[in-house]
Amino acid sequence: MGDTKNRTSDRKRNGNRSEQWRAALFLSPTWVLLLLFFFIPGALTFYLAFTNMALTGAAAANTEFVGFQNFTYMFQDETFRISVWNTIIFLIFSAVVGQQVLGFIIAFLMNGRNRTFRSIIGSIVISGWVAPEVVTAFVWFAFLNDTGTVNAIIESIGFEPITWLYTFPMVSIIIANIWRGTAFSMMVFQTALSDVPKEVEEAAMIDGASPWQRLVRITIPMIMSSVVTNMVLITLQTLGSFTLIFALTGGGPGNSTETLPLYMYHQAFVNYQLGYGTAISLILLMIGIIASLVYMKVLKVKL
Repeated sequence: MGDTKNRTSDRKRNGNRSEQWRAALFLSPTWVLLLLFFFIPGALTFYLAFTNMALTGAAAANTEFVGFQNFTYMFQDETFRISVWNTIIFLIFSAVVGQQVLGFIIAFLMNGRNRTFRSIIGSIVISGWVAPEVVTAFVWFAFLNDTGTVNAIIESIGFEPITWLYTFPMVSIIIANIWRGTAFSMMVFQTALSDVPKEVEEAAMIDGASPWQRLVRITIPMIMSSVVTNMVLITLQTLGSFTLIFALTGGGPGNSTETLPLYMYHQAFVNYQLGYGTAISLILLMIGIIASLVYMKVLKVKL
C-alpha cells in the first residue's frame, strides 16, 4: 500500500515537473526578447553612465571607467539644476494637475450621457492624442507665434500681440502637452467610472448625499486604483516628452524650457558626451521611480 502511494506521489511530481518545463519552453521566446531588448540594454546603460564615453576626442578612442565623476559634475552644473526644476514644473502642471484633472472632468461630464454626445466629445479630445508630437508642436506654434491665431484674436479686440513662446514659454509647452495628453486620462477614467455600481450611488442619493459628497466619498475612492495607475503612466510619459518641447521651443529661450530629456540630448548628441548623457538618463529614471512610489504611498493604493 505504501509503495503504491509513493509511486503515485512520484508520478504527480514528475507530471508537475513536466508541466513546469513545458511552461518554461513556451515562455522562452519572451525571456529571450526581454534579455535582448530590456536587460542587456539596461545593464549597458547603467555601465556607460560611469564612463567617459564620447563621440569625439580621446575618450572616443579610449573609453574609461570614471566612477561617479559624471554625477559629481552633473550636480555642480547649473544648467542641470535648471533642467531638473523645469522638468518638475512641467510634470506637475501638465500631467499631475492638467491631464489628470481635465481628463477626469471630461470623463465625469460624459458619464451617463447619450452615445452621440460621447462620440462627438471623445473624437474631439482624442484627435490631439493621436497626432504625432511633432504635428502637435507645429499646430501650437501656428497658434501661439507672433502672427498666430491667438495674437490675431487679441489684435482684433484692440490689444497688443504677445510673444507667447518668448514671454511665456513654459506655459506654452504645458498647455500644448495638456491638449495632447488629456485624451489618455479621459479614456482611463471613462472605463473606471463605468465600473462604479449605480446601486451604490442611488443608495447614497436616497440617504441625502449631495452630488459633491457622492463624488468625493463614493466615486473617487472606488476608482482610486485607476487614479494612481493613470498618474504613474502619464508621469512616465511626460518625463520622456522630448519632441513636443524640442520642436516648439528647442529648450529656449535660454534654458527656460530645458527639461531633462532635452538636456540629455544636448549633452549626448550635440556635445558628444555619451557617458554624461547616459548618466542624466539614470537621474530621469530615478525621478520616475520616486514619483511613482510617492503616488502609491500618499494615496495608499497598491497597483
